[in-house]
Formats: sequence, C-alpha cells, structure tokens
Amino acid sequence: MNRNRLPLRAAQKSEIDTIRFLRNTRSGEVQPFVGSDSSAGMEYELQVAVAGQHPYVDLPIAIRESTFYRNIVKRAARGDLTPNCVEVLDLFLYENPTDVWENSWVRLNPENLSSWTKSVLEHDFLADKGDPQSGQRQDLYRFHCTHQHQRMLRIPVSYLLKLSLANVLSSANRLPEPVATTGKRLLSHLVSDNTSPEVLSFSIPRAGTKTIGRLAGEETARTLLVCQLLVQYANKAFNLERSGQKCLIYFAPHAPSRQKKLNDIGPDGYYRHLFMSPCLSGWDKGEEKHAYMGLCHKTLSRSQLNTISKLKDAGILTNNLITLPNTSNTCLANNGTHVSLGSRALSALAADERSDFNADVEKHCGDLVIKIVEHFLPLFVGTYSAAPYRIDFRDFHPESVLGFLPHELDYTHLRMIWRRWKRKAKIGFLGRSMTPFGPRWLDTLLATTLRLKGDLVPDFRLIDYLVTLLSTESSPALNGAVGNQEQLKEELMDMGIFDSRMSIYLLYRQRLFDVSGYSGFEGRSYSLFHSLLEDMGEAVDLQNCITALAYQYVLREQVTHRDIPDIPSVESERRQIFFASAVGIPTFYVRSNTGNRMMQKILTHVQSSRRSNRYRGYLRVKVDDYRLALLSLLQEDGGELLHTLKMTDQLSGLNQRITNRAPTALSKIISGIRSQFPQRREPFRVSAETFNSGAEQYFRGNLRISHLKEGLNVLIDDCATLDRKQEKLFSQVIGKISPQGGAGKYVTEKAEEVISERADVDTLQNLLHLCLTVIHNQQHSN
Repeated sequence: MNRNRLPLRAAQKSEIDTIRFLRNTRSGEVQPFVGSDSSAGMEYELQVAVAGQHPYVDLPIAIRESTFYRNIVKRAARGDLTPNCVEVLDLFLYENPTDVWENSWVRLNPENLSSWTKSVLEHDFLADKGDPQSGQRQDLYRFHCTHQHQRMLRIPVSYLLKLSLANVLSSANRLPEPVATTGKRLLSHLVSDNTSPEVLSFSIPRAGTKTIGRLAGEETARTLLVCQLLVQYANKAFNLERSGQKCLIYFAPHAPSRQKKLNDIGPDGYYRHLFMSPCLSGWDKGEEKHAYMGLCHKTLSRSQLNTISKLKDAGILTNNLITLPNTSNTCLANNGTHVSLGSRALSALAADERSDFNADVEKHCGDLVIKIVEHFLPLFVGTYSAAPYRIDFRDFHPESVLGFLPHELDYTHLRMIWRRWKRKAKIGFLGRSMTPFGPRWLDTLLATTLRLKGDLVPDFRLIDYLVTLLSTESSPALNGAVGNQEQLKEELMDMGIFDSRMSIYLLYRQRLFDVSGYSGFEGRSYSLFHSLLEDMGEAVDLQNCITALAYQYVLREQVTHRDIPDIPSVESERRQIFFASAVGIPTFYVRSNTGNRMMQKILTHVQSSRRSNRYRGYLRVKVDDYRLALLSLLQEDGGELLHTLKMTDQLSGLNQRITNRAPTALSKIISGIRSQFPQRREPFRVSAETFNSGAEQYFRGNLRISHLKEGLNVLIDDCATLDRKQEKLFSQVIGKISPQGGAGKYVTEKAEEVISERADVDTLQNLLHLCLTVIHNQQHSN
C-alpha cells in the first residue's frame, strides 16, 4: 500500500472540516490565548546531587561494590585490560575535589519515616499500584542495602522528595484537612522517569490581573522553593547530613561533567543501572515505565551512532578518521523546563459535541500554529534562556559536537552550520579552520602550540539533545493530518533514528484535548533561566503572545498550510535559524526564492541582507537582524493584541537585549560562572573543563541561592496577601506557627536560616505548611 495515501486523505478531511469551522466562526468571536483565556502548566527537570565523602555517599559505594568494578579489577590484573581502566575508575571514586556526586541515590534508616510515610513507600513498591494483590516489584532488592552494619533504605533523590512531603503531611502539627488533602494530591506531582527529578507545577495559574508569564514565574519560584525545603527537611529529619550525605536540588541544564566521564568508562547497561530512574512514583506499573525509559536511552544512543553516516553523506566527514560516539549517551540527563499553555476557549469548543472544532480541526489548526511559532523561536535562545558550555579544541570533532543535528536538519543546512561554526570557533590558524586529528596527545600539543581554544556555545543543551525530528519526504509531521506523527515515527524507526513507541520530539508540541484534557501547546526549548520572575516570566508572556498571533493568522486565514510547505527542506530552513542561535553563529542562509511565504514575509522586515557569494540563489542574513524583523512583524500584525496582552514595553525590552543594550540571560549566566574564577577570568582564558566545572559550581551554589531567594520573596508576598484577606484556613495554620505575628513576618525572620541551610526540622516543617496552604489557596482561586 502507498504510505502516502493515508495521510493525504486525512489531510484533505482535516482541511474540509477546518474550512467549515472557519466559515461558521465569525471573525473575532474566538480569541485563543488572549486576555484571561490562557492558563499555564510547567514541568521542571531538576538537577540533584549528594555532597559528602566517598565512604558515605551511595554512588561511589555502589560502584565500588558492583560486579562491574570487581570484574574490571580482575581483568586488569590478568592483563586482559590495561591498568589505565582501573586507574580512571579509581580517580572517579577517590579523587573528587568537590565531594559532590550528581544524581547519586541516598541511604537512610527507614525508622526515621513516619508510619504513614512507610505505608506510602510500601504502596509504591507494588508491581501494579492499581492492583493491591499484584505483589511487590521484582527489583525490590535495589532499594535495600546494609550500610555501616545497619539495614538501610536506598532510593533516588527524586523519590526522596515524595517521602519527605509524606513525612511533613503526617507530622504531629496537623494541617487542616482540606490543606492536607491538597498536599496528598501533590505527591503525584513529584515524579521522575529519566535521570533527574521531574516536578509538575503544583497549580495551574490563569491569566487575570497579572500576565500569564508573571504568574508562571511566581508558580515556578513557589514550586522550586517547596522542593528545596523538602530536601533540607530530608537532610535533617532523616539524618542524612549526620550520616555524611547532604542533598542538593537546583536547576542545571547539562549532564554533569563527571557523569559524562563515568559514562565513557562503562557500558550502556551499567550506565542505565546507575542513573535511570526506577520510576517509583507517578506510574501504576513502575517497572514497565523503567523498561520504557531504558528503550529511550538505547534508542537515542543508537541514534547518535547513526549520525555518522549522515555526516559522511553531507560531506562533513571526508575520510574514515573519526571519533566514534559512545554507545551510551548522556543526553537524557540534560534538563530543561517545559511550559504548556492552555486555551479555555479552544478547550470549551473541543468539549462541545455540537461544535465544528473536532479532533481533525484541532489537529489541522494546531500543526499550522506550530509551524508559524517555530519561525519565532530564535527570539528566546540566549535572550531569556541559555546553557553556556565550553568545548576544547581537542573535542571539536563534528561527530561529537554536532550532536543530533544530522537528524534535525537536511544536508544543505547541516553543511552551512558546520562551516559557519568552524569560522566562529577559535580553531583558526593562518586564516584556516582546523579540527582535531584524533590522538589526544597530538591534539593537545596542537592546541597549546597554535593557541586553539575551541568554542563557547550559548545553549549546548539544544545541540546535545534530540529536541526535534526532521520530517521525511513521505511522512510530514505537521501537515495537519491526524496520525501523521505516528507514521513519521514508523518511518524513522525503519531508518534506525527513533522508536515508534516513544513520544514525538518537537520544539513546540500540541496538547490535544482528547489526550491531555485541554487544548494548547507545550514549549520545550527552555534550558536555564537566570531569573524565574524576570527571564522566565517574560519568556512565557512572549510564548503566549506569539501563540495568540499564530492562532489569529490561522482563524483569519492569513496563513495556511500551503504557505509553509510540508517538505523537509522548508522545515529545515526555518529550524536552522533556531540552531544557529543555540550555537552562536551570527549569520544564516535562506533561499531567495523560498517556497515558505511566512519566511518571505519575515524577510521583508529584515533591515539588511545580501546575496551570498558562496551559495548561489541564497540570501545571507544576520541572526540578530532576523530577530529584530520578528519584533517588527509582531508590532505590525499584533496591533490590539499587544496592547491587550500588555506586551508593548516587553518587546521594547527584548529589543534592548537583542541589540546588547540590556543584559541577556546568557550574559548574566556567564557573568555568574566567571565569578567562580580568580579575577573573574574570561571564558577563553580557562580550559573547557575548568569553565564547565565552574558552571556546575555556580548552578548548585549562587544561582541555586538566587532562585531560593526568589521563592522566599514570592512566599512572603503570598502570605501578606492571605494575611490581609484573613483567610480562615490560613489563619488556622499561622495561628499554630506564630500566634503573635503574621505569616509574612515569620517567613522573613526565618529566610536567612533557610538560605544558609541552618533551619531546624520544626522551622522547615512550618514553612512547608505555609507553602501548602498557599498552594491550596492558589488551586481553589484559579
């Protein structure tokens, strides 16, 4: 059967239904994502670490006691392996100058748990939580160990958060029943299926007197505060600090450097054993979910190996002298923030059986909105979100640094990006770009002799992770047809790029009503925010504004699917600008006669461009000029929309960020990283290893504290609001905590103890009770 026939018919049906919907919808009657129509829900991927000396922390203990380590030692002793294999492992175990072990598990005495917390634990140990008769998980042995002659519980920090909250809820200082019920529901928001904890926002703010971005930033600060308080509570209440294990939780975008080094030593199966989440919380059948995540890791690891053939076909690899990527990939340890925007108007239409807005129409419109929004995504990279990363010259192999780009761009744009990247990086000698040869000693000598520094990438997470999938000629992902993405996954599976059982990867993903319970879109390109209230708040406001404008284009039939053809070259053409922004390349090339009419419209707003001398038929455009053109288009077509969404001043501020008249997220993060070095040395004045280690230190140190302060300030404002309202449940809670003073005053007095991590168990419990009461109020006021 012709594989094209099914999506073509589906696309035709979607288009017919959409035309009927648009004709029956009067202009302006439906205004998605405008005013109070928007809601926001977030998913945060957080970094965890355990600070402590190697005899007391689980990760080095687990490696040292593993069969893998014993076998390496035996084989080296027999001469089957070089002694270097053992030396590298021993360096990892015994030479850790920071005594910080990212993504380690913890060991705790189960007697420190309340009886109710133990019952939560036993329930999560079931093979099927939906069936109490299913018995326990088959891998239960992983969660118990003997440590210092005691029987101990052994769990990942992502699950420790849940046990910590359960303990707080079952404390002697009882919460009012409605607040306790809210707290119990929040247990399901503390999950993890990759490596890092994944936390779902505790409430879903809706735009009103404050913009949706401001509300999303406050919710994020509030949620992260709760997570940090839960970790501090666990350190004290479960005697983790006393036993030499101090847990930390914070935002960090990259897989930790030491974890990457360990991954280079061992096989992929052992990496998964150490770092993939056992999925104790969030799924009825945790072992099945854990196996699924193992499938994701295997698929992505194999997928990066398959990029080599594409690099050869693209002419980037011209001989067989390559550095093979590891068979185990650390990309699932990269962390970002996903922001999902929901539309009350679209959700109401989708729920109404009498409405013409059926599943076909929702998909048809949604795919078109995604294609439009993708043109605007370069506005966010580096300005509001960033993940700076240094690459040494000796690591500047295309098969390594290009990451998953061969699966995300076509050959033409891949070659263009690589050529421009080499020009931008500090790897030139006598006017010629050089790349490493392979032998480490030779490349190190070359780098030292010729002063080849490598590169600083503004957002390496977007390169190091498979953030989107390029359509094929026969299977477009965004042509508006129901089932199109399933067919693309099947075809990519045949090519060894993806697995059809995995969720589709897109930069901007639709949230379908029949699947998610609401109609909206999920932004997945955010890496690290310097400020939650400023950078994240403004980013979400801009995301909402662009989505509203895109839907306005669709509803008014100003942009159709025919305007943005569903062919890989056109898809790659618009996405190359996003990836060029992530790499920090200043220019890109676009066909002067591009078939993408949306791109043509944007280019008319570019102040200066010229015909390329190198690429016949292409225009050479500066990335910043393109960004300014996007702002001009927003101002021209936004009109009343910008005024309604209160975006006029923000776009002016974004203009200043783009033109370097105001600090960007990237510049602020790099400034923070430089503060870790003597005399605040420039990024290229230190090695890549030093810079990246300094970045990790900054993320878990000063930036973590900065985010903690934002969360405390939001809590103080929340408490002041509820104090003024004299809300009954809140008065009950604060009456037990501080009968003589208000809640805001109590938080202010205790803030320094929390920041310095000197707060005792009672203080942390009180603050968490206040947070839970605020969250309860937030949930019932939205």
